[in-house]
Amino acid sequence: MSIPRPALLALVLASALLALPAAAQSRASPGATSAPATTSAPQQVPALDPARGQEIGLVFEAFLSPHQEPDEEEATPPTTPKVFRSTTPSVSRAQREEAGHRAHGQIRFTRDLSRAYVDVKIEGVDPKTINMFHIHCGSPGILGPILVDFSQVTDIQQNLADGMFSVEIKNEHIVKTLQHGHGVVGAFTAGCVIPSLSLGSKQPVKVSTVAGMAQIALQGELYFNLHTTGQTYFGDMRGQVQRAGGK
Repeated sequence: MSIPRPALLALVLASALLALPAAAQSRASPGATSAPATTSAPQQVPALDPARGQEIGLVFEAFLSPHQEPDEEEATPPTTPKVFRSTTPSVSRAQREEAGHRAHGQIRFTRDLSRAYVDVKIEGVDPKTINMFHIHCGSPGILGPILVDFSQVTDIQQNLADGMFSVEIKNEHIVKTLQHGHGVVGAFTAGCVIPSLSLGSKQPVKVSTVAGMAQIALQGELYFNLHTTGQTYFGDMRGQVQRAGGK
C-alpha cells in the first residue's frame, strides 16, 4: 500500500522532532518562548566609617644587629666629614654582638597614613653613648639617606633612658629631616628620592609624607640605624624593616 506524499512528509517531520532533545524541540516549536533571564540582586553597600582611618593598619618590624652593618668602623672613608666620624674607640661587630647589642623595633601606620608610631627596645648599649638614631631608606648592605632623624622628634638619650624608645611620626617630622640637611652633605644624606616624576618640580622630589614612608617600607627599602660615639659612620647596629610576622 502506497502512502500519500503529504502524509509521508508529515511522518518524517514528526520522527525528527521526537529525536531532538527537549531544548531543541522548544526552539523548533512555533511560538515557543525562552525562560526569562534571572537578574542578580543589587550588591549591598558596605558599612563605611571614615573614623577608622585612625586605626592601625600596616605593621612592620625590625630586629637590629651589629652584623647588619655593612662594614667595620675602621673602614670609614678618609673623606668622611667630622660629624660622621667616631670620637671614642670602636669595637668590632663580633664584640658588640658578644656584649649583647641588640634591639627589636616596630613601626605601626594608621590606616589613613597620617601617622606612624615607632617603638624600639634596645639592649646592651649605654644610652649615654648614643649620638644618632635614624630611619634610613636603602637595601641591605647599602648606606642610604636619612628619612627620619629622631633628634628632630625627641631627645634621643632621654627617651632611651629606660631602654625603650617611643615616638609618633607625622609629615612634619619627615620635612624637618629634609630641611635639616644643608649643603652637599645634606643633599646626599637627608631625604629619600621618589622614583616617579612629579608635575610640580623639575628636580628629583623627596618623600615628605608618612604615606611615602609606608610605600618605601612595603618595598623593603627601610631600615633602622643606631649610631654611637664609637660606631658613628656605619653605626652600632642596624635592622632592615619587614612586614610584622613575616607576612
